[in-house]
Amino acid sequence: MTPETTSEAVPPAGPTAQQETPARKGSEQRVTRQRVAVGAALDQLDDFVSTQELHRLLHDRGESVSLATTYRILQSMAEDGLVDVLRNGDNEAVYRRCAVEHHHHHLLCRNCGKAVEIEAPAVEQWAARIAAEHGFTDAAHTVEIHGLCPDCTAARRS
Repeated sequence: MTPETTSEAVPPAGPTAQQETPARKGSEQRVTRQRVAVGAALDQLDDFVSTQELHRLLHDRGESVSLATTYRILQSMAEDGLVDVLRNGDNEAVYRRCAVEHHHHHLLCRNCGKAVEIEAPAVEQWAARIAAEHGFTDAAHTVEIHGLCPDCTAARRS
């Protein structure tokens, strides 16, 4: 099941395929035909997509990108902060072009898969404090809050 998504705050802000930069956050990635094809496909999708689903979409469009290359490009884009990565109900990684360019977290409906991007300054402060207390530097974190969205809650009550 591919999660449905909504963005509460802002519309998608990632670079388009033509604007795809080889590096955001210091990466040295070459801009290849395959990377541009993956970026262009992600730009046209609103929902999270698995590596296999994206590979199938690329193949259907006539793009020659192997599954292994699709996987490596998505991993690279995740490391560069160009895509959000979540785990679906099958614990499979799913990807979507980031709707915001800065660090954020997600509320996830465990019934329908709806994802809402959220800001959490208190979590950021807590994570920085905990890392510092334990002598960690260059610390990163991910927060996913799972529950039932309003629509699924209402459907369950009726």
